[in-house]
Amino acid sequence: MTDAVGPRDVAGGGPAGPSGDPRRRLAAALRPLITLVTATASDDDALAEAADAVEAATAALAARSGGKLARQGPSTEDDAEEFFPTSPIMGALNPLAPPVRVWTVDGAEPGSREVRGEAWFDWAYEGPPTCVHGGVIAETFDEMLGAANMASGNPGMTGSLTVRYRKPTPLRATLRIEARFLRREGRKIHSWAGMYHGDLLTAEAEGLFIEVVPTQFLAIAEGNAENADPNVLAAIRAEAVRVGAASDVHPAADAPDA
Repeated sequence: MTDAVGPRDVAGGGPAGPSGDPRRRLAAALRPLITLVTATASDDDALAEAADAVEAATAALAARSGGKLARQGPSTEDDAEEFFPTSPIMGALNPLAPPVRVWTVDGAEPGSREVRGEAWFDWAYEGPPTCVHGGVIAETFDEMLGAANMASGNPGMTGSLTVRYRKPTPLRATLRIEARFLRREGRKIHSWAGMYHGDLLTAEAEGLFIEVVPTQFLAIAEGNAENADPNVLAAIRAEAVRVGAASDVHPAADAPDA
């Protein structure tokens, strides 16, 4: 066995260690498989046997699955790691996520909160040889900035993201991430994040986020209604009504109970 499987790719719970949640366990079990498929030299018979086993497991799970898993809105009352549990970056329930480990800390300003993270990107996230893909770095910053804004009480959607790649960011190395809310101007929210290998700043990002009021978010969700969970749409609509959104927002007659 080679060292192609990373130190966090252990079936049972990922970076948080063994977990009693079978969904987290399954996601953690799939991560080393993704690495083995993308990065190891295996003979055709072994690959074919693995494909048969995965296809059988997928069919068995599909036969016992219902509709889309209900997605709960993030809450600042949760730990930072639980802000986006199904995301492709920090989501412990998503096998595509490394996942990045995230927590909140006290900020420099009295009463302020910032976000810190630790990442370890395996071969599946490779861009230039031995380096983390630039697109993966960018989406990591987008997620970390969003979490930092949430932790500070200033949530919003990404308007623009400017990434500066200062040094190549190495694969299979412990990386430290800092993210903080900077300021806001009306609905515009400004934040910054940096990625470090040891003390070396390898990349940094500035984000401009836009506060989205419930009526606007409802319009976005309803525009995607064909692929949306009706219960999620009903919850968004209920929140829009709760905050006195606007005179043209009313509970839908056929909306399911939230």
